[in-house]
Amino acid sequence: MNKPDFDKIMQKQIEALGGRKAKLLIHSCCAPCSSACLERLKDYFDITVLYYNPNIEEEEYYKRKEEQIRLLRETGWADIADCDHEGEKFYRTVEGMEDLPEGGARCLKCFELRLERTAAEAKYGGFEFFTTTLTISPLKPAAAINAIGERLGEKYGVAWLHSDFKKRGGYLRSCQLASEHSLYRQNYCGCEFSRKAREKAEELKNKVTSGNG
Repeated sequence: MNKPDFDKIMQKQIEALGGRKAKLLIHSCCAPCSSACLERLKDYFDITVLYYNPNIEEEEYYKRKEEQIRLLRETGWADIADCDHEGEKFYRTVEGMEDLPEGGARCLKCFELRLERTAAEAKYGGFEFFTTTLTISPLKPAAAINAIGERLGEKYGVAWLHSDFKKRGGYLRSCQLASEHSLYRQNYCGCEFSRKAREKAEELKNKVTSGNG
């Protein structure tokens, strides 16, 4: 069975607009990831970015948020909708999943938490579509993210804009734009569990390199 091509589905959704610009609320995980997504969508939508990421540790959260705001100020590609951090909400959501491997059930819960807030904000803000930048990452499962988005779109009565932003060189373009705008680019997802997994992997790598492993 062929897997859905979410990028082509998105292109058909854009074509169906018939040249008019619809209001889109896009959840953003960080400025570098959002850059290529916004560049791709800016000619077809009036975009507002929702930087809602309770999973990100507080100091890192505000560092990334400042970069998000700076990118939007420099490009003018979208407005930004402010919201609270709500870090404790993330910990409640993934309680009991702390030791699960990266990319598993804990991450899916995290995606859903952020996308549900986006869907709710889209409904109450009068947006026609909502989506997320998460699918630009080669490490994020586009099929799972789109499935969550579809379900929440039905729940809140807002159209989900399908995506697989890594397609058509999206991830590479995000790296190029991050360099052009001198954006801070993190080396882990954002939650303390992904940070610790990264640190553990680096420690193991260093041991192997030094011959102490």
